[in-house]
Amino acid sequence: MSLRLYDTMARKKRDFAPHDPRRVTMYVCGPTVYNYSHIGNFRPVVVFDVLFRLLRRLYGEDAVAYAANVTDVDDKINAKAAEEGVGIEAVTDRYLSAYNADMATLGALPPTFQPRATETIDAIVGMIGRLVQGGSAYAAEGHVLFDTTSYAGYGELSGRALEDMIAGARVEVAPYKRNPADFVLWKPSKPGEPVWESPWGAGRPGWHIECSAMIEQTLGLPIDIHGGGIDLVFPHHENERAQGVCATHDHEYSAFWMHNGFLNFGDEKMSKSLGNVALAHDLLKSVPGEAIRWALLSAHYRQPLAWTDEGLTQARNSLDHLYGVLGRARGVEAHGSGALAEDQVEPLLDDLNTPAAMTVLKKLANDLDAAVRKGADNASALKQDLLALAGVLGVLQVDPDVWFQGGADEGLKVRIDGLIAARDAARGAKDWGEADRIRAELTALNVEVMDGPSGATWRIKEQA
Repeated sequence: MSLRLYDTMARKKRDFAPHDPRRVTMYVCGPTVYNYSHIGNFRPVVVFDVLFRLLRRLYGEDAVAYAANVTDVDDKINAKAAEEGVGIEAVTDRYLSAYNADMATLGALPPTFQPRATETIDAIVGMIGRLVQGGSAYAAEGHVLFDTTSYAGYGELSGRALEDMIAGARVEVAPYKRNPADFVLWKPSKPGEPVWESPWGAGRPGWHIECSAMIEQTLGLPIDIHGGGIDLVFPHHENERAQGVCATHDHEYSAFWMHNGFLNFGDEKMSKSLGNVALAHDLLKSVPGEAIRWALLSAHYRQPLAWTDEGLTQARNSLDHLYGVLGRARGVEAHGSGALAEDQVEPLLDDLNTPAAMTVLKKLANDLDAAVRKGADNASALKQDLLALAGVLGVLQVDPDVWFQGGADEGLKVRIDGLIAARDAARGAKDWGEADRIRAELTALNVEVMDGPSGATWRIKEQA
């Protein structure tokens, strides 16, 4: 089975082949931890979690090294800490903890490494020193800047002319810059800001150099895959590539560059600066993480995704159907190697086509449902295939009872089960009035009863 991925650098799909199949390396730009992250921030988390799961399937769980960084020193973090009158670590620890909890609820596996910028200062200073020594960076007025004219490949990733990049980025044309597009590697700290010593004076790192140093320290350069949102292509990834190549004197920084599309809220990209955000931390209080995950995977990762209440409802309904099938197949023991057939995993091998993979998953579920009803011999293999593909997508990861009844404590579950048994008895006695009365009582408890050929099941309805 051959994996093909769209490479932003090549502008086309390419066959994926790691530098070393015994250690496949992937890096994805992670959060800046100064507040709760919005749902758009979690699109790359979920997308690249699917790729992480797929790579582990193809090469082995221990053969994939995945790093997702944490930016824990930044102007917004500094401002938040100053506002609260605390050190930056009080802010970053709080929001990183919340981010990781939300990530887990969305079904994302922990990355192999989660490096933090503040824990990588020595490596950052070391990389800047190599750039200065090699003539690709220069010190000026307490700053160290990367000389964009020193790298002939600057602009190749984004496909922009240097003049367009300068205009598009609205770069600061400071008097100490040799060229308008040169960007900061190290800068002086303002009073009250975090500060570290360096050969160029006390200060703190620029944003772009942090990722390059964290990649080199955790994974080594070059890497196989570098991922992130499409908004990071320029300037962040363009600058990363330039400084990373020049620091290592290598022609390659990452073999593949992958970027997910925007998540749109109405007609605009979801953004804290625009104020049109849905915080995952808040949404997860009323919507199951798997439903949000399903919604995030419902469009191809490279396409924009419109975030709507209707999309979340459809995601919940799709998972209700799949979990309903698993519930009816509870007595079937899954048998098989757990290996995915090529036709089942083919959509994911074709540049992570998750919508097509979801279609395959639904067909497997329908086939399993039919096999269970007929008592067919292939039910065990179908259930195994269903669970295997779901495992790569990161869904169907809980027991069906937990999915449907997770909002009820044990006391409520006992009461509901008793009411359903009483309703079944009333229906059996053709006492329709009593059956309707009990159903109304269940409705008042926010319980939805679903009658099926094998009896009634129930679920706690989503809160409005």
